[in-house]
Amino acid sequence: MPARFNITLCDGPSCIHKRSKEIVLRIEEELKKHALTDKVGINLSGCLGMCDKGPVMIINPGYAIYGSFTEEDVPEIIQQHILKKKPVVRFIVDEDHLYNRFFRVFGDVNFFGKQMRIALRNCGIIDPENIDDYISLRGYEALARVLTDMSPAKVIAEIKKSGLRGRGGAGFPTGIKWELTAKEKSDEKYVICNADEGDPGAFMDRSAIEGDPHTIVEGMVIAGFAIGASRGIVYIRAEYPLAVKRIKKAIAEARESGFLGENILGSGFNFEIEVRLGAGAFVCGEETALMLSIEGHRGMPRPRPPFPSVSGLFGKPTLINNVETWANIPVIILDGASWFSSLGTEKSKGTKVFALAGKVKNTGLVEVPMGTTLRQIIYDIGGGIPGDKQFKAVQTGGPSGGCLSEEYLDTKIDYESLAKAGSIMGSGGMIVIDEDSCMVNIAKFFLEFTQNESCGKCTPCREGTKRMLEILIRITEGKGTEKDIDKLQRLGNMIKKASLCGLGQSAPNPVLSTIKNFRAEYEEHVHNKRCRAGVCQHLLVYEVTDKCVGCAACKKACPADAVSGSPKAKHHIDINKCIKCGVCFKVCKFNAIRKS
Repeated sequence: MPARFNITLCDGPSCIHKRSKEIVLRIEEELKKHALTDKVGINLSGCLGMCDKGPVMIINPGYAIYGSFTEEDVPEIIQQHILKKKPVVRFIVDEDHLYNRFFRVFGDVNFFGKQMRIALRNCGIIDPENIDDYISLRGYEALARVLTDMSPAKVIAEIKKSGLRGRGGAGFPTGIKWELTAKEKSDEKYVICNADEGDPGAFMDRSAIEGDPHTIVEGMVIAGFAIGASRGIVYIRAEYPLAVKRIKKAIAEARESGFLGENILGSGFNFEIEVRLGAGAFVCGEETALMLSIEGHRGMPRPRPPFPSVSGLFGKPTLINNVETWANIPVIILDGASWFSSLGTEKSKGTKVFALAGKVKNTGLVEVPMGTTLRQIIYDIGGGIPGDKQFKAVQTGGPSGGCLSEEYLDTKIDYESLAKAGSIMGSGGMIVIDEDSCMVNIAKFFLEFTQNESCGKCTPCREGTKRMLEILIRITEGKGTEKDIDKLQRLGNMIKKASLCGLGQSAPNPVLSTIKNFRAEYEEHVHNKRCRAGVCQHLLVYEVTDKCVGCAACKKACPADAVSGSPKAKHHIDINKCIKCGVCFKVCKFNAIRKS
């Protein structure tokens, strides 16, 4: 066999859920059967981003990206691709872009061709549990350059020049934050990686750590040198066992290889990193609450100033950045601030990672230059809405973000443009909503989350979100009034102004943005007692159509005895007795029950 083949299989949670572990065993079995064990290498990698196509596998030579296959398909792939050098076309991701001359096979050109991967540059390519893979792609080269050729001031100047802004949500200039912390005089300083990702539908930080943990370690060590710190802490939620395992292994490998610990690379600089697990409280994503949690206290935000750069963890100057921010640091050092700042928009430089989820064909992880529009992400990369459904809204920024209607699809992805549209960048969650969703119910879902996760320290957030949720429940149950819509707006604006921390201040955003962009739906719920999407159960009306053959299945299944009728004759639903459970709709085999 003239060429050695390499098989790389995604080892991220989504692919593991789709039996990637079992597929590896089946691949090994087939290679052994055909005496190919010494001729084909098997590698595991982090998430490539194509989560809906999982399990995802890449075979080289040929760079064929396979997806949506099972263990039973492995023998065919091995025989055809490895032995006969003919890719199995039906498993190639997006076969419309298949190119097979000289055995070059490409996957989804649209999905990857419109991205620019910087923070995720190694995810899906390297084995995240092998430091040699990371080093082979210039890993720790940036750290070596910093320790041998740069002063702390020069490192900070380079980060400032790059225009990098914190990717955790607030968008504060990273270089300025480093500079402020470096100026403080203290016997001890801390560097913290905030990996407490708690937004519904968000998995950017988790996937970045699972796919490329060493870049986080390298970024933190560089920051430690720049600000004069000797200790680093990765604060990560315990619900991410795979990410926890890999960051711990990366730390151990870095220490063994001389990139961490005492006298790093013979420079005389000492820096250590430890991992602290969070219990999953959403509020601990807020930096002051996070630090209290590390100290062993209940995670609750505190007023600022003083800011963490002055008085942070254990009262010492502390630098906190999130996972994606750290992942950009080695690239800026290696490729230069000028190059990095040439990407993006005037005030938002570089790229941004998004967890694309919801009603979109290509769900997964994407990274695009700042300035890319929502339409390009949803339709060009995401592939549009499944089932030829109509786009209704996109929710950006997690539970603290806003829901933007179709008129905002050409909004550029940057901090200022999203804020002007009534949403936020947040940490990078992006949930697409189609015509089958009720915007009032969507607002209620996100407010339920933020209200439940409120730490309870300040009254505006603790009591205000509870009152807002009560009003939303009334509206979705058909008990709302016109005044309730106005009350939601007044309460929301009050909470934004008076809450102690950023999480409380942004909690009303989903409600305020849906009222602004979808007020007609609120008014339908209030005036017409109708949910156009048929989602709000209390507002549904079930009726029997002329398709009814009198089989009596609905009558037998109804728990409220609300269905009447004779055998083989059209039945009737008493709306006064109907509890709107939907059982009749589910059991009818003739599509004779209509809900409206």
